[in-house]
Amino acid sequence: MAHYLITGAAGFIGARTSQTLIEQGHTVVGIDNVNDAYDPRMKEYRLKKLTALPGFKFHRRDISEKPCIELFKDENFDAVIHLAARAGVRYSVENPWSFLESNVIGTLNMLEVCRQYGCKKFVMASTSSIYGENPPYPTPESASSSEPMQPYAASKKGAEALVHSYHHLYGIDATVVRYFTVYGPAGRPDLAMFRFVQWIIEGQPVRVNGDGNQSRGFTYIDDIVRGTILATKPLGYEIVNLGGHEVISINDLVKLTEELTGLKANVQYGPPNLADMLTNQADVSKAMELLGWEPQVNLRMGLKNLIDWYLQEREWAKDVLTP
Repeated sequence: MAHYLITGAAGFIGARTSQTLIEQGHTVVGIDNVNDAYDPRMKEYRLKKLTALPGFKFHRRDISEKPCIELFKDENFDAVIHLAARAGVRYSVENPWSFLESNVIGTLNMLEVCRQYGCKKFVMASTSSIYGENPPYPTPESASSSEPMQPYAASKKGAEALVHSYHHLYGIDATVVRYFTVYGPAGRPDLAMFRFVQWIIEGQPVRVNGDGNQSRGFTYIDDIVRGTILATKPLGYEIVNLGGHEVISINDLVKLTEELTGLKANVQYGPPNLADMLTNQADVSKAMELLGWEPQVNLRMGLKNLIDWYLQEREWAKDVLTP
């Protein structure tokens, strides 16, 4: 049995990772400030389920505040799984300061938890957005990450660099996992998958940026969690892609959602967003080599799971804000 710190524990990936580790017999300390980056009802829903589990302890605090380091002085963690972040490429253009505070200063503080209290393993979530505008597809970890298109990706690049510096200076075993468009039940309501499900089921207009031909390699939440937990093994310092094996255009995603719900979408096209990448697709051969990981849940099954969850929770989920 191991003892983990999970930052962003009320978040989509953090909550599912915490739940999975506890189900495996481990103990988890979670920290999250439960901010309003998206509708906090989603975070409170996840948190309520987590706090009912034995072996879970929670701090409602902001990791970008230096005093929170001292919360963990007596914990003796086997690993820090750092999933807390301000996410969202578009919002980062409007308020870059909050992204630097959370994603860079927050990462520094969690690295200090490892340094000061002797935790030897640090796993950090990063993003496929870091690869910029014109990477090769499928994108390997060796592709350039020095030309970020928005402050969100730039803040993650800064966080990755900090992680490497602490590995170099203090011998912390560190793995950076770069996620590619994660979706699933209780997912982020500011991303396309949740929004399309809600809008189509509730008969609302489906708003699409641009012509809808942009595409994504979506990755199911349980695949991401499995890869993240595998990344707690000793690796030295590594950057590893975790991404879906199926790429789909936004237009085809709308069609698939129509098919699985049996409902017709009222699609409204708007101007493209300059912060958005046109596509992403992960080369995950390194994840297979180092972690024995590959995605297992196909897009149709994953989207069906999300739709089934939404219908089950529809009484309150229909009111969740989808900006």
